[in-house]
Amino acid sequence: MSAGAQRVAVIGAGPGGLYFAALAKGSAPHREITVWERDARDDAFGFGVVFSDETLDGIAQADPQVFAALSAEFARWSDIDVRYAGRVRTCGGHGFAALDRNRLRAILQQRCADLGVDVRYRTPAPPVERLAAEYDLVVAADGVRSATRAAFADAFRPELDERHCRYIWLATDKVFEAFTFIVERFDFGALQVHAYPYSGRRSTFIVEVAEEAWRKAGFETAAGREFGRGESDLASVRRCEQLLAGHLDGHRLIPNASRWIRFTTVRNAAWHHRNVVLLGDAAHTAHFSIGSGTKLALEDALALAAALHEQPDRARALAAYEAERRPVVESAQRAAQASLEWFETVERHTGQGPEQFAFNLLTRSRRVTYGNLRARDAAFVDAVDAAFDNAAFDNAAAGSDASGGTASDGTAPGGNGGVPPMFRPLRLGGLRLRNRIVVPPLATFTAVDGLPSGFDRAQLAAQALGGAGLVFTGMTAVSARGRATERCPGLWSDAQEDAWRSVVRSVRELGDTPLGVQLTHAGRRAASTVPGPDGIGHPLADGWPTLAASPLPWEPAGPPPREASAADLAGVVADFAAAAARADRAGFDVLGLQFGHGHLVSGFLSPLTNRRTDAYGGPLEHRLRLALEVLAAVRAAWPAGKPIVVRISAADWAPGGTTEAEAVAIGRALADAGADALDVSTGEVVAHQEVPYGRGYQVPFADLIRHATGAPTVAVGAISGHDDANSVLLAGRADLVAVGRAQLYDPLWTLHAAAEQGYTGPGARWPQPWQPGSRRPPGPGADRVAPRLRLRPEPAAPVHRRWLPGRPDDPPPERAPDRPERPATDRRPTEPAPN
Repeated sequence: MSAGAQRVAVIGAGPGGLYFAALAKGSAPHREITVWERDARDDAFGFGVVFSDETLDGIAQADPQVFAALSAEFARWSDIDVRYAGRVRTCGGHGFAALDRNRLRAILQQRCADLGVDVRYRTPAPPVERLAAEYDLVVAADGVRSATRAAFADAFRPELDERHCRYIWLATDKVFEAFTFIVERFDFGALQVHAYPYSGRRSTFIVEVAEEAWRKAGFETAAGREFGRGESDLASVRRCEQLLAGHLDGHRLIPNASRWIRFTTVRNAAWHHRNVVLLGDAAHTAHFSIGSGTKLALEDALALAAALHEQPDRARALAAYEAERRPVVESAQRAAQASLEWFETVERHTGQGPEQFAFNLLTRSRRVTYGNLRARDAAFVDAVDAAFDNAAFDNAAAGSDASGGTASDGTAPGGNGGVPPMFRPLRLGGLRLRNRIVVPPLATFTAVDGLPSGFDRAQLAAQALGGAGLVFTGMTAVSARGRATERCPGLWSDAQEDAWRSVVRSVRELGDTPLGVQLTHAGRRAASTVPGPDGIGHPLADGWPTLAASPLPWEPAGPPPREASAADLAGVVADFAAAAARADRAGFDVLGLQFGHGHLVSGFLSPLTNRRTDAYGGPLEHRLRLALEVLAAVRAAWPAGKPIVVRISAADWAPGGTTEAEAVAIGRALADAGADALDVSTGEVVAHQEVPYGRGYQVPFADLIRHATGAPTVAVGAISGHDDANSVLLAGRADLVAVGRAQLYDPLWTLHAAAEQGYTGPGARWPQPWQPGSRRPPGPGADRVAPRLRLRPEPAAPVHRRWLPGRPDDPPPERAPDRPERPATDRRPTEPAPN
């Protein structure tokens, strides 16, 4: 089938445009395909490109001839080197293939010529409106600054997000042996390099630096003039060469139209319009730190060619192409966003030791995790585990918790070897937690008259038995009018205090898991319905009067709250203090305060919901006043040895909301006022929020506040797997991890995580009656023993493979992880990096 596309115009003869043309012509030789390219056939742009095994498998199946030509020229390796603080840490088992971008283009040019594709070099494409009128299909592969996208901007609805760092794309005649990340600190800030080999003579060498550091380093002066097309900023190239000489070993940096630019993330609401379709960078971009844009463009080309072959008409082919590729690209863009944001804030992490820093870097995109790295290179993860353990011991001896917690049981350095990070102990205030997993407040909405229900009791008991280090009850109101719904429990009466005391005592009979209660006043989110599947409640038709910082309703059509007076606020402070005293008498070990999610105190903190002009509104120090008054009163009523955990919304996900700097200032003020840990959430402050939901999407805010303030933080939000929890903790992004909805799916989540990891130590204590079930049950086929089917065993793939052109393709000898290293500047160019 040809999907009604007999005459096809392709704008742009980069790898994506050429590969599509070759595939489309190869699958339907009768097609007339014309490619327009403004540059000459032999013009050289760019340096190396990197491919994943997945992409190569697709090329091998779609066009074996192209695959064979590419394979003959690949540089291949499996190691990643992280050069930081004068040391090198190496992680193996990854698998890379790269080659010169211009050789890739030449191979595709020849393939198009062999197939009879009409490629017109030095010929700018006619206006896209004309092409669309004359051809059945127009494929716009015209790059990140796509003129086609601009011509139909109303249809494609592009979003162009220009990022904060500057980078310059270079090559070097130093042939690196592995994918190499360099982070070097200077008086002006940090420089970071992304480098990898792509031939026996060259490596790609991308230098990246934050805007402020770029200016302080003097690059702004060199880059200040206008450059002609194809011209390079040679002054900046020489400056980079000088600054990074210790990593170049006497080799030079090679420019090619190289100048400082900012990365632009491209997103489009639609990828096709009538008979015009976007491909590659014209449709989307993903930051170079997670791979190659060329890779995504080739995958687009394959998918589009396949859709044209499989679908009965053009409209359905273009819809199928976008439906297939958009989820893949958006997943890559989420990973790329996390990665680029990590590099934009790299100086946040430059106080970490070499092992933890390397692990942090490798897991930055959330695609690579603790378990994933252990499967690739167990020795690398063992070394990071040991460094984490020793740092915790050293800081415990010094009375510090800066490493991410203290081994408060007196364990010697290395004594936690083999213990997953989530099962390391932590001292929080005067309380010792056996592990780092927290069950956050999970409301049941089953209370009557503010009294905890039988289901509240059963849920708390189940979760206390489930192995977590700390378990909270659902949100508990400090007054009747502070309830979010009629079915929320409270702690404002003697009856409620007695009921909670009974709940705590019954759970205590089952075990000694620390129990916490979260106190709140729901503010303008009070008097709402029980939330539906979306987790959001709506104002009751006959609800009670509500209180807020300013008379702004939660929903535009909802009833406005009353602006709180000074007397109202004094009453709220007293209610929190009284509830805290009741919580202590009821037997709770930890007190949580809800200062986020649009509840009353959160409404004072956010500039979106606080329009006051008195001492409680305006600048942040005024907006903090109520939070600090509540915390002071609660701290006075709550025993000094018992910890207080304060939840905040570190972002409002709406224009004009809380900034990162304000979130840090809020966290610092609360920690200074007596909060023992900060539970860092985001959002639910305004109804018109736009949240970029995704796995671990809130973790960067816990990381930000932890490193800026030194206060212990709890990471929360879309963390459902033990692998993610271990990654967050070992990278130093948080001290505790809250696992919420996954605990509703499996109240024994923590114990099952221990079984899945083969951990049986004190950090995961199974209740005595359940110990026979503490091992993972065997699955289907577990009793089958496979026969021997090979005369000689197949050799295992080496963990470490380095690019050593011109030498035997054998893996280098591996060194013991604890062997001392020489600084990067002393290493011979071909010396294999240690683990």
